[in-house]
Amino acid sequence: MDWKLEVVTIPVADLDRAKEFYAEKLGFNVDVDNVVGDSWRNIQFTPEGSATSLAIGKGFGYGLQLVVSDIEAAYAELVGRGLETGGIVHFEGGEQKPGRGDGPYNSFFFFQDPDGNNWAVQER
Repeated sequence: MDWKLEVVTIPVADLDRAKEFYAEKLGFNVDVDNVVGDSWRNIQFTPEGSATSLAIGKGFGYGLQLVVSDIEAAYAELVGRGLETGGIVHFEGGEQKPGRGDGPYNSFFFFQDPDGNNWAVQER
């Protein structure tokens, strides 16, 4: 299984100011700017030629995101090694729900390393 580091999530103080900086000053492509209600927003940028994107937002944790082709196989592999996770989830109507999701990019599992760093694994 290929484990691709595709997203690094960093905290910022002001989303709109950071969006302007990364898009206008650094010239990063704005891949998405998704808003769900007043409490969740995800802005993702990719530098020209990069395989890894940068995400900023509110309503979610900060950390790193791996992308895999088979979420269930990836989950089984890591849980088999003793990883603790809450299980595979997807997002529907702005809510996190248990189980694999429909469509591309909508199945995840999350975990923390021993120092509390957040990781997400997403199926592409």
